[in-house]
Amino acid sequence: METFIIILLILTSVVGVTFIVERALALRRSRVLPEVVLSAAGACRTEAELPALRAVCEENPSPIGRLLLFADAHRDWPKTDTANALQTRARQEISGLQRGLVVMEIVIGVAPLMGLVGTIYGLIMLFGAMGAAAGPESAKFAAGIAVALNATLFGLLAAIPSLVAWSYFNRRVETFAIEMENVCDEFLRRHGVDPVSTR
Repeated sequence: METFIIILLILTSVVGVTFIVERALALRRSRVLPEVVLSAAGACRTEAELPALRAVCEENPSPIGRLLLFADAHRDWPKTDTANALQTRARQEISGLQRGLVVMEIVIGVAPLMGLVGTIYGLIMLFGAMGAAAGPESAKFAAGIAVALNATLFGLLAAIPSLVAWSYFNRRVETFAIEMENVCDEFLRRHGVDPVSTR
Protein backbone atom coordinates (compact mmCIF):
# COMPACT_ATOMS: atom_id res chain seq x y z
CA MET A 1 0.00 0.00 0.00
CA GLU A 2 2.76 2.46 0.94
CA THR A 3 4.55 1.77 -2.35
CA PHE A 4 1.35 2.46 -4.28
CA ILE A 5 0.87 5.80 -2.47
CA ILE A 6 4.48 6.85 -3.11
CA ILE A 7 4.19 5.89 -6.81
CA LEU A 8 1.01 7.97 -7.08
CA LEU A 9 2.74 10.92 -5.45
CA ILE A 10 5.74 10.60 -7.78
CA LEU A 11 3.43 10.48 -10.82
CA THR A 12 1.57 13.55 -9.53
CA SER A 13 4.89 15.33 -9.12
CA VAL A 14 5.93 14.39 -12.68
CA VAL A 15 2.62 15.74 -14.05
CA GLY A 16 3.11 18.96 -12.09
CA VAL A 17 6.67 19.44 -13.34
CA THR A 18 5.62 18.67 -16.93
CA PHE A 19 2.97 21.38 -16.89
CA ILE A 20 5.30 23.84 -15.17
CA VAL A 21 7.84 23.39 -17.99
CA GLU A 22 5.14 23.52 -20.70
CA ARG A 23 3.63 26.75 -19.34
CA ALA A 24 7.07 28.29 -18.83
CA LEU A 25 7.76 27.77 -22.54
CA ALA A 26 4.28 28.86 -23.68
CA LEU A 27 4.18 32.01 -21.55
CA ARG A 28 7.44 33.49 -22.74
CA ARG A 29 7.04 37.16 -23.62
CA SER A 30 8.48 36.55 -27.09
CA ARG A 31 5.62 34.12 -27.81
CA VAL A 32 2.77 36.20 -26.38
CA LEU A 33 3.92 39.77 -27.10
CA PRO A 34 6.66 39.61 -29.76
CA GLU A 35 8.63 42.85 -29.84
CA VAL A 36 8.40 43.05 -33.63
CA VAL A 37 4.56 43.02 -33.46
CA LEU A 38 4.51 45.63 -30.70
CA SER A 39 6.86 47.87 -32.70
CA ALA A 40 4.75 47.47 -35.85
CA ALA A 41 1.56 48.27 -33.91
CA GLY A 42 3.17 51.35 -32.39
CA ALA A 43 4.37 52.53 -35.80
CA CYS A 44 1.02 51.97 -37.52
CA ARG A 45 -0.49 55.47 -37.56
CA THR A 46 -2.25 55.67 -40.92
CA GLU A 47 -4.40 53.48 -43.16
CA ALA A 48 -1.47 53.13 -45.55
CA GLU A 49 0.61 51.43 -42.85
CA LEU A 50 -2.03 48.79 -42.05
CA PRO A 51 -0.82 46.27 -44.68
CA ALA A 52 2.66 46.31 -43.11
CA LEU A 53 1.15 45.65 -39.67
CA ARG A 54 -0.95 42.80 -41.06
CA ALA A 55 2.13 41.24 -42.67
CA VAL A 56 4.11 41.41 -39.41
CA CYS A 57 1.22 39.88 -37.42
CA GLU A 58 0.86 37.03 -39.92
CA GLU A 59 4.60 36.34 -39.95
CA ASN A 60 4.74 36.28 -36.12
CA PRO A 61 1.76 34.27 -34.86
CA SER A 62 0.95 35.28 -31.29
CA PRO A 63 -2.05 36.24 -29.15
CA ILE A 64 -1.44 39.98 -29.67
CA GLY A 65 -0.93 39.47 -33.40
CA ARG A 66 -4.22 37.58 -33.70
CA LEU A 67 -6.05 40.28 -31.75
CA LEU A 68 -4.64 43.04 -33.96
CA LEU A 69 -5.57 41.12 -37.12
CA PHE A 70 -9.07 40.59 -35.73
CA ALA A 71 -9.42 44.29 -34.85
CA ASP A 72 -8.20 45.30 -38.29
CA ALA A 73 -10.57 42.90 -40.06
CA HIS A 74 -13.57 44.35 -38.19
CA ARG A 75 -12.76 48.06 -38.35
CA ASP A 76 -15.71 48.63 -40.71
CA TRP A 77 -18.20 47.35 -38.11
CA PRO A 78 -20.02 49.79 -35.81
CA LYS A 79 -17.80 50.83 -32.90
CA THR A 80 -19.77 48.99 -30.23
CA ASP A 81 -19.93 45.77 -32.25
CA THR A 82 -16.19 45.87 -32.93
CA ALA A 83 -15.43 46.48 -29.25
CA ASN A 84 -17.68 43.61 -28.13
CA ALA A 85 -16.33 41.19 -30.72
CA LEU A 86 -12.73 42.04 -29.85
CA GLN A 87 -13.47 41.62 -26.16
CA THR A 88 -14.86 38.13 -26.80
CA ARG A 89 -11.85 37.24 -28.94
CA ALA A 90 -9.48 38.56 -26.26
CA ARG A 91 -11.13 36.31 -23.67
CA GLN A 92 -10.44 33.32 -25.95
CA GLU A 93 -6.78 34.29 -26.20
CA ILE A 94 -6.50 34.72 -22.41
CA SER A 95 -8.20 31.34 -21.94
CA GLY A 96 -5.55 29.80 -24.20
CA LEU A 97 -2.80 31.35 -22.09
CA GLN A 98 -4.37 29.88 -18.95
CA ARG A 99 -4.52 26.38 -20.43
CA GLY A 100 -2.66 23.93 -18.22
CA LEU A 101 -2.91 26.08 -15.10
CA VAL A 102 -5.93 24.07 -14.00
CA VAL A 103 -3.78 20.92 -13.95
CA MET A 104 -1.33 22.65 -11.63
CA GLU A 105 -4.25 23.72 -9.46
CA ILE A 106 -5.41 20.09 -9.26
CA VAL A 107 -1.89 18.94 -8.32
CA ILE A 108 -1.80 21.63 -5.61
CA GLY A 109 -5.02 20.22 -4.13
CA VAL A 110 -4.53 16.49 -4.71
CA ALA A 111 -0.85 15.97 -3.77
CA PRO A 112 -1.20 17.01 -0.11
CA LEU A 113 -4.38 14.94 0.17
CA MET A 114 -2.59 11.86 -1.17
CA GLY A 115 0.23 12.61 1.24
CA LEU A 116 -2.35 12.76 4.02
CA VAL A 117 -3.71 9.36 2.97
CA GLY A 118 -0.16 7.98 3.24
CA THR A 119 0.27 9.67 6.61
CA ILE A 120 -2.95 8.15 7.93
CA TYR A 121 -1.96 4.72 6.61
CA GLY A 122 1.44 5.06 8.27
CA LEU A 123 -0.17 6.07 11.56
CA ILE A 124 -2.50 3.07 11.36
CA MET A 125 0.55 0.83 11.00
CA LEU A 126 2.24 2.70 13.83
CA PHE A 127 -0.59 2.39 16.30
CA GLY A 128 -1.19 -1.21 15.27
CA ALA A 129 2.40 -1.99 16.24
CA MET A 130 2.25 -0.09 19.54
CA GLY A 131 0.44 -2.96 21.26
CA ALA A 132 3.72 -4.85 21.50
CA ALA A 133 6.76 -2.62 21.83
CA ALA A 134 9.46 -5.28 21.70
CA GLY A 135 11.04 -7.59 19.17
CA PRO A 136 9.87 -7.61 15.57
CA GLU A 137 7.06 -5.18 16.41
CA SER A 138 9.65 -2.41 16.78
CA ALA A 139 10.34 -2.71 13.07
CA LYS A 140 6.64 -2.25 12.33
CA PHE A 141 6.63 0.79 14.58
CA ALA A 142 9.54 2.34 12.66
CA ALA A 143 8.01 1.40 9.31
CA GLY A 144 4.76 3.15 10.25
CA ILE A 145 6.60 6.36 11.11
CA ALA A 146 8.62 6.14 7.88
CA VAL A 147 5.49 5.71 5.72
CA ALA A 148 3.76 8.62 7.44
CA LEU A 149 6.73 10.95 7.01
CA ASN A 150 7.55 9.85 3.44
CA ALA A 151 3.98 10.31 2.25
CA THR A 152 3.75 13.77 3.81
CA LEU A 153 7.12 14.74 2.33
CA PHE A 154 6.27 13.56 -1.19
CA GLY A 155 2.85 15.25 -1.06
CA LEU A 156 4.42 18.57 -0.12
CA LEU A 157 7.23 18.19 -2.66
CA ALA A 158 4.63 17.69 -5.40
CA ALA A 159 2.36 20.54 -4.26
CA ILE A 160 4.81 23.34 -3.38
CA PRO A 161 6.48 23.79 -6.81
CA SER A 162 3.06 23.62 -8.50
CA LEU A 163 1.69 26.25 -6.13
CA VAL A 164 4.61 28.60 -6.78
CA ALA A 165 4.39 28.08 -10.56
CA TRP A 166 0.60 28.44 -10.59
CA SER A 167 0.80 31.78 -8.74
CA TYR A 168 3.59 33.03 -10.99
CA PHE A 169 1.91 32.01 -14.25
CA ASN A 170 -1.45 33.43 -13.19
CA ARG A 171 0.22 36.77 -12.51
CA ARG A 172 2.07 36.56 -15.82
CA VAL A 173 -1.18 35.96 -17.74
CA GLU A 174 -2.75 38.97 -15.98
CA THR A 175 0.20 41.14 -16.97
CA PHE A 176 -0.01 39.95 -20.58
CA ALA A 177 -3.76 40.64 -20.62
CA ILE A 178 -3.20 44.23 -19.48
CA GLU A 179 -0.46 44.78 -22.06
CA MET A 180 -2.59 43.31 -24.86
CA GLU A 181 -5.49 45.51 -23.77
CA ASN A 182 -3.28 48.60 -23.96
CA VAL A 183 -1.91 47.72 -27.41
CA CYS A 184 -5.41 46.98 -28.78
CA ASP A 185 -6.85 50.15 -27.23
CA GLU A 186 -4.12 52.25 -28.80
CA PHE A 187 -4.62 50.60 -32.19
CA LEU A 188 -8.38 51.11 -32.08
CA ARG A 189 -8.08 54.73 -30.94
CA ARG A 190 -5.79 55.54 -33.86
CA HIS A 191 -8.19 53.96 -36.31
CA GLY A 192 -11.43 55.51 -35.08
CA VAL A 193 -12.86 52.76 -32.86
CA ASP A 194 -13.71 53.02 -29.17
CA PRO A 195 -11.25 51.22 -26.83
CA VAL A 196 -12.02 47.76 -25.53
CA SER A 197 -11.17 45.82 -22.39
CA THR A 198 -9.68 42.31 -22.62
CA ARG A 199 -10.63 41.57 -19.02
